[in-house]
Amino acid sequence: MNPPAVANLETPATDNAQQDALRDPSLYFNRELSQLDFNFRVLAQAQDVTVPLLERLRYLCISCTNLDEFFEIRAATVRHAQDFGMPIATDGVAPATLLKRIHDRAAELVEAQYHCWNYELRPALAEAGIRVLGRDSWNSKQTRWLRAYFRDEILPVLSPLGLDPAHPFPKILNKSLNIVVVLKGKDAFGRTGNLAIVRAPRSLPRIIQLPQKVSGGEYDFVFLSSILSEFVDELFPGMEVKGAYQFRVTRNSELIVDEDEVENLALALRDELVGRGYLRAMRLEIAAQCPKPIVQTLLRNFDLTDNAVYRINGAVNLSRIIQIYDEVDRPDLKFPPFQPRLMTDSDTIFDRIGDGDVLLHHPFDSFAPVVELIKQAAEDPNVLAIKQTLYRTGKDSPIVENLIQAARNGKDVTAVIELRARFDEEANLAFADRLQEAGVQVVYGVVGFKTHAKMLLIVRREGRKLRRYVHLGTGNYHSGTARVYTDFSLITADPDIGNDVHLIFQQLSGLAPAIKLKRLLQSPFTLHTGVLKRIERETKHAKAGRPARIIAKMNALNEPEVVRALYNASQAGVRIDLIVRGACTLRPGVPGFSDNIRVRSIVGRFLEHSRVYWFANDGDPDLFCTSADWLERNLLRRVETGFPILDPELAARVQDEALDNYLADNLNAWELQSDGSYRKLQPENGDMPHSAQAALLAKICA
Repeated sequence: MNPPAVANLETPATDNAQQDALRDPSLYFNRELSQLDFNFRVLAQAQDVTVPLLERLRYLCISCTNLDEFFEIRAATVRHAQDFGMPIATDGVAPATLLKRIHDRAAELVEAQYHCWNYELRPALAEAGIRVLGRDSWNSKQTRWLRAYFRDEILPVLSPLGLDPAHPFPKILNKSLNIVVVLKGKDAFGRTGNLAIVRAPRSLPRIIQLPQKVSGGEYDFVFLSSILSEFVDELFPGMEVKGAYQFRVTRNSELIVDEDEVENLALALRDELVGRGYLRAMRLEIAAQCPKPIVQTLLRNFDLTDNAVYRINGAVNLSRIIQIYDEVDRPDLKFPPFQPRLMTDSDTIFDRIGDGDVLLHHPFDSFAPVVELIKQAAEDPNVLAIKQTLYRTGKDSPIVENLIQAARNGKDVTAVIELRARFDEEANLAFADRLQEAGVQVVYGVVGFKTHAKMLLIVRREGRKLRRYVHLGTGNYHSGTARVYTDFSLITADPDIGNDVHLIFQQLSGLAPAIKLKRLLQSPFTLHTGVLKRIERETKHAKAGRPARIIAKMNALNEPEVVRALYNASQAGVRIDLIVRGACTLRPGVPGFSDNIRVRSIVGRFLEHSRVYWFANDGDPDLFCTSADWLERNLLRRVETGFPILDPELAARVQDEALDNYLADNLNAWELQSDGSYRKLQPENGDMPHSAQAALLAKICA
């Protein structure tokens, strides 16, 4: 049956004493530390010998880039809270204390990453014929070639800077590779050497592959940092190099634009992007053997303390070894390729949607029908208008090209582009310019609320009537990530859903008042309250002795009201299963509070990205797919949508593939314990081994 409208649900009742008890800080994990722990689970994939070797390398790189982003965003947010005396989180940990805990936990992660590289992956790669050669292992022929490479390809673009009163410490770009050099002697001007900085330009590759005729191996590589350190003396003729130590600084990358104070958001963002690479320093990575006085000099220049230092036993830019994954042609060391299912049973996608809703589960189902839907809409003379939200689209996006073509073909095209999509701001500005030049009406969303919803609306004339076709998704309109992220797409011509999406687009592009939706839930208006009301409904069912169950899958969970509602439901006897990929502040398994709540995280071949909420509702279940996690920002400070799966067969498919299937996983699942640790699950008591992602892959290969 169709899910009831939001208005039919009762508002949750509250009991002040009980709610106060549920605010006890001991009931909550810290979000930042929980996010760090997720990267240990990613790193565990790199340590797993059953995973193909080059895929293990990829997981190591993912854990490294995730840690970079953690310092750029999460740690920077905590530092901001400390500086401005902002309120502490629900776990009660003060920002200053949290920064110390972040350093200690991150240091453990860094040590584990480099141990994995130095003692597991690097030797295993060498055994497989893929060598990353350190300076101490170069033979004379390799050294000659590398010296020539340095002189021909590297030296001409370097600008070493000796530090003296006329040459103060230079600006160091975020996450750039640098060498601090200790010098002795005098140069041609009689200046006494002390310290110098060598910055590696971004134009230089961070890993260099040696020619096979030089090295003897087909896949032999050298870090740029090794080449710079070995031949850095050529930059300072007549002086003695006493030491050369690589370092890298990670900076705050969160752009802050006061939207109430700017007339043109795009112009303001362009100005902010210019200086993003030089915002406040958050972390200093430096060679392990670097003398302490030099470290202190760097810390003073970056305005950092000892809690920001990470001594590195290897290349400071370890994530750059992903280049090896891309350049080495060894299918035997990667996951076997697969061909996603492709919808091919109709002349046009409009015919197929007219026969009934279409559900796609990416990457097991191809993302091509979504792209083809926009392409056909751009070319179809009966299509009058196309409206779409764009958050992340990827470089050379076919979707953007189709929207441009639609505008050129005379369609009325509107694109709601979220300029503040983190790290995609520059690309989105460029897309916005191109779309506007083609005649597309570009809207930058709502002041103060990021537009994170994934919506496409096509208005088509069919006979004497207009019909709306809609795509709603849990993931971005990005063909690349659709191949490696799990997500759901719903394509429908349901009139109620079409009208809801139409109203939301009107709201985004105009100055519309609050709107009443019939099928969809929407942040920041009804999604948060809709979730709370449904949790409360399950609580009432349990108190009345009826079966009650909640299953929800998401990327992260920290919204305090939702957590308290889940605790309250657990106390009433509701059985709750949460599949939370990353950070989770809810503490499961606490006697008297969360006995009935289980939390698991799945880390596998594909990044788990789909969000699905399921409520048993006494035999008449509600099932929503959505763009929103149960985070404060998603439920209260973003534009998000939650869409019901109305077709019973499709709803059953989502429940089977995204929920029950993942709850049965005992190979890639980690269960959150009440002490905050995660336990890797494995088959027990004769249980059959089950991998959720492998089971879905097996379906499409059958």
